Amino acid sequence: MSQKTEHTLQQFKECIPLLEVLTDENRQAIIMLLAQNKSGLNVNAISSHIDLSRPAVSHHLKVLKQSGFIALEKKGVENYYVLTLRKPLEQLKSLITAVEAECNGAQ
Repeated sequence: MSQKTEHTLQQFKECIPLLEVLTDENRQAIIMLLAQNKSGLNVNAISSHIDLSRPAVSHHLKVLKQSGFIALEKKGVENYYVLTLRKPLEQLKSLITAVEAECNGAQ
């Protein structure tokens, strides 16, 4: 196996947690909701748009935050969640580029 292929496989491994986070439809809905509300939303606002309990929404927000898809911003006494996709998207784009390079090299 070439060093390039090993590097691509390593990138796959590093992206698995990001891809797993995105498999959940509720987390997808939260990401899309936050994409439409650039200034962020608090848990109550998110809960009012998604058919889940507040604790369930909080759980999904925690998973998204841990994976780097969202961040927490304190505004007064309220916590607002905002999209911070840059790092996870960079990782996924890097993986796609590496896979494309492997495929083009194999032809």
